[in-house]
Amino acid sequence: MSNLLGILINGIAQLEYDRDRPLPDHQAVYLEKMDEKMKQGIEFGNEIIENPDINQRAQFVAANLLNALQTGNEEMSAALCTWLANRLPDLKQVKYDENGEEVSIDLVFDEDYGKQAAVTFSKLN
Repeated sequence: MSNLLGILINGIAQLEYDRDRPLPDHQAVYLEKMDEKMKQGIEFGNEIIENPDINQRAQFVAANLLNALQTGNEEMSAALCTWLANRLPDLKQVKYDENGEEVSIDLVFDEDYGKQAAVTFSKLN
């Protein structure tokens, strides 16, 4: 069983989180602050959810992670990925499928993430 969490957009790995690496104290404190802030309520679309449960928080964090990835915000991407990995220890993959203006988010708990490898093609003469 893998302890990796994979974050994929249209099947291509964007981030990998290794749960076997210890979480530094300052990052654990940051995750606690995120939890406290989300307890006060989260905005999902036009709806405000007060004291969201873990599933609502996970969907909120996953949606914000996609935005962070798309805008190149590496620090926020890392923090949000860390939250998902630590708060949902059985989560194996977050899959985003973009189709034009529509995006689906799938939190995968039953399919281990397998590392992807880049393949280089050589031009034949």
